[in-house]
Amino acid sequence: MTGRGETWHRRYYSIHLSAPDDFEEWRDKARRLVQCGIKPDQVIWIEPGGNSDLFSVADGKGSTAELPDLPDHPSQIRVSKRFMAVAKNASLHSDPERFALLYGLLWRLQTNGGLMEDKTDDDVRRLEEMDKNVRRDSHKMHAFVRFREVESAGSPEGRNRYVAWFEPEHHIVRANAGFFVRRFTNMQWSILTPKGSLHWDGEILKAGPGASITDAPDGDPVEELWRRYYASIFNPARLKVGAMLSEMPKKYWKNLPEAELIPALISGAQKREAEMVATGEREELERPDTLDQLDRAIHGCTNCPIGLLENEAVAGEGPADKEAFSGLMIVGEQPGDQEDRTGKPFVGPAGQLLDGHLERAGIDRKSAYVTNAVKHFKYVQRGKRRIHQSPGAKEIDTCRWWLESETDLVDPKLILSLGASAARAFLGKTVSITKVRGEPIKLDGGRELWATVHPSYLLRLDGEAADAQAEAFQRDLARVSERLRELA
Repeated sequence: MTGRGETWHRRYYSIHLSAPDDFEEWRDKARRLVQCGIKPDQVIWIEPGGNSDLFSVADGKGSTAELPDLPDHPSQIRVSKRFMAVAKNASLHSDPERFALLYGLLWRLQTNGGLMEDKTDDDVRRLEEMDKNVRRDSHKMHAFVRFREVESAGSPEGRNRYVAWFEPEHHIVRANAGFFVRRFTNMQWSILTPKGSLHWDGEILKAGPGASITDAPDGDPVEELWRRYYASIFNPARLKVGAMLSEMPKKYWKNLPEAELIPALISGAQKREAEMVATGEREELERPDTLDQLDRAIHGCTNCPIGLLENEAVAGEGPADKEAFSGLMIVGEQPGDQEDRTGKPFVGPAGQLLDGHLERAGIDRKSAYVTNAVKHFKYVQRGKRRIHQSPGAKEIDTCRWWLESETDLVDPKLILSLGASAARAFLGKTVSITKVRGEPIKLDGGRELWATVHPSYLLRLDGEAADAQAEAFQRDLARVSERLRELA
């Protein structure tokens, strides 16, 4: 206690961080603070360029001290998985109070392990909002960085360099370096931002200080090709200006070569849509006449970004003899890595699992026609591995024209769709498989659609959940087998 006339004095700890985006440094210092029993209101977190004098010590009632040594027997730190899942992203937020917020939650987690599950807690909600904002900012960086070619006279290999300018809202530059190294491994490039820069020479990645937009080039000859391509794929029938502005805010337009075309494309959308409708009958006549023609056509398709990847289209496969066809068409999501390499549908682990379930249900796969809603393999490159990525709604809808042509040529009585992507390809909207499985859905032409899960979903489960879903999948196939016999 203080005596009469004495002034209460509080000790504060100024924690200087060497970088605004170094989560590991914050974590190490935060652990030590907790183990030393230092409360959140005694800690001042200072980023590079910050000043502790702006805080409570300025009122003359406090002073800063060095971080004390750890006790002989430091306590064990309690951290929930949910906290770690969002804290690293939240530490990249531009809010200067983010590190104090993180430490306050870490301190409270020591006595309340379930804190992160309390969605009504203001600090928890604030942290999750920061995480959401940072993830959105990273997505925008992936989508809207545009490299421009610049001459590199001093390059011994005679390779030109590519430079991009981007203005992130948060401290995300270094955290997203790996994405651009993996995607543009064979290029020499620099990404300049006000919050830092990245430089890749094909072998070594270096981080640098922030830059100015004047350091970035204005344009290059390749951009004219890109503008022509963008104008050619612009689909007025699918134009939704509000959704477009949500995904591509105007503040990014100044860095996008295609952005200058957007106002004119929007204003002419109605006219172009009418032209598309007028030519619709002609396009219908251009559908392939045979499965061989369709096979050749999809190998040359580049109507969506998946077709531009280094992959091969995978056509459907069924019995050569029409008389041997059971009337069943099985449709999956897209080819996988093994399907892409072999050119045949459902030959990987999911296909092998499907074969076993079909056999137990009394369905002969050789008498069915097997294909996918999307004809190319969508993936991201991770070193030497190609990691599966689910196709988006627009990609499924773009490929529907091919699937419709294929369905008309095969002329099945019953269609078994595996997974939500395959169901969307026929229904034109995303549906819940748990709500529609086990019952027929009537399609045009008198065909029936039966929807169930994709076998790859079963491969991701284990324990009782795996057994329960395998039984449900087997029941779905048994009903399809019974219905096939009725139709026959």
